[in-house]
Amino acid sequence: MELQVLKPTYKIIPPPIESGSVYYFTTNSGMNYEVRFGRKQNNILNTSIVFGVLNDEFDGEEYSLTNKFEVYPVMATIVEIVQRYIHLHPKINCYEFTGEPTNKEIDKEGRIRLALYNRYLSTIFDKTWSIKKMRNKTIVSKEYVQS
Repeated sequence: MELQVLKPTYKIIPPPIESGSVYYFTTNSGMNYEVRFGRKQNNILNTSIVFGVLNDEFDGEEYSLTNKFEVYPVMATIVEIVQRYIHLHPKINCYEFTGEPTNKEIDKEGRIRLALYNRYLSTIFDKTWSIKKMRNKTIVSKEYVQS
């Protein structure tokens, strides 16, 4: 069964500087999301992608499940944001998605979250990227060829 990708439903608020690393959007139910791209200190061509809800009711726990039945339009919007970032940063050769904010043992909710992210990877990355699924994260990478 092929995953059907929706067009982004929510208005994306890009960073003030086009090449910036933090994007926002708000869902129809009023959930405020942040999508952050963080360069790795040991290799600036490697980036981690973190996204989550910012609303006060979740006490700053950005990995919370909102249960607002908006998962598909939220993921479609996140796909669009990641594609924009990739387009603006063509030399980045590694992206990392995690199911938990730390390296601790991933729980059931984290595994479900990571499985959801993994379902969308083929809509973001073409076949030139390799996907390595690990216990609590997925790493998508490719060889960078200088032109």
